[in-house]
Amino acid sequence: MDLLDKLEKEGTLSAGEFLSLYRMRNAIGREKLFARARRLRDTAYGRDVYLRALVECTSFCRCGCLYCGINASNRYAVRYRLSPDEVIDAAGRAYRAGFRTFVLQGGEDPVFVKDLSTIIRHLKDSFPDAAVTLSFGEWPEPLYAEWKEAGADRYLLRHETATAGHFARLHPAGQTLEHRLSCLQALRRLGYQTGAGFMVGSPFQSEEDVARDLAFLSSFRPEMAGIGPFIPHHDTVFASCGAGSVDDTLFILALIRIAMPNVLLPATTALATLSPTGTRDGILAGANVVMPNMTPAGEGRYELYDGKKRQDAGEAMRKEIEAAGCRMAMVRGDYRD
Repeated sequence: MDLLDKLEKEGTLSAGEFLSLYRMRNAIGREKLFARARRLRDTAYGRDVYLRALVECTSFCRCGCLYCGINASNRYAVRYRLSPDEVIDAAGRAYRAGFRTFVLQGGEDPVFVKDLSTIIRHLKDSFPDAAVTLSFGEWPEPLYAEWKEAGADRYLLRHETATAGHFARLHPAGQTLEHRLSCLQALRRLGYQTGAGFMVGSPFQSEEDVARDLAFLSSFRPEMAGIGPFIPHHDTVFASCGAGSVDDTLFILALIRIAMPNVLLPATTALATLSPTGTRDGILAGANVVMPNMTPAGEGRYELYDGKKRQDAGEAMRKEIEAAGCRMAMVRGDYRD
């Protein structure tokens, strides 16, 4: 049995086996690999690509992640913070446009999250048939529990790297992989549909690091996996680093789909930023989620990396999705066991 057959049959490989597979990435036929990933995705979800309405709520952040354009030490970042009414209005516009999942995202902003439970309750009362996904980083478990009680359905928290030493090179002292993983476990305990994930081609990332990431994901088995290429930001210490490989990102998306046929797998904004056909190619590699941006225009920018593309749920997106043989689905799109 070759490694791809084993991965499909067992849903996981050892880190060493993932390393062997990843090192063969340029020799493995992409068309057959992607076709296998699509077959497994289509068995689980059909040809639907779920659209999520992304609302970037705040660019204030208490963290110092070295790769991120909104890290706390970047004095040049143009900050903004939406009011609860602005978030609710943005969600209302998204709902009227047909969306049935709202993704509320932002930096780790202690001021904004004071109102988050109120916002969630309002959204669930006003739009009971819609799902609420959160992505606001690391917080104490009681706060996660409060948001879950308010009605939140899903939480995205990328682990970034499953290698402690690599994590330490991407973050300042005080931020640890151990704590990040403990937050993921807390979210799982509380009953969130939980998302993890990592950047492809981040500074100092080795092939061994990627293999450990894949082994972690196939072991933790999140309901969602966010995988995108690293893109540098000009106001960070990694400004001169090259971006991650689109081809490697697509290869990893396919492996994750083969390992976890039921996972909700986005074609990320970063992928679309680096490649004009990134959304289509991500879907061809097994992705089944896209997150158009419904953030109201303002003075600030949620600029995690340079050149960040704003994806809209218009005709261009529809054509990309249909070019991949799929269709836009404006439904909740929950994880399927």
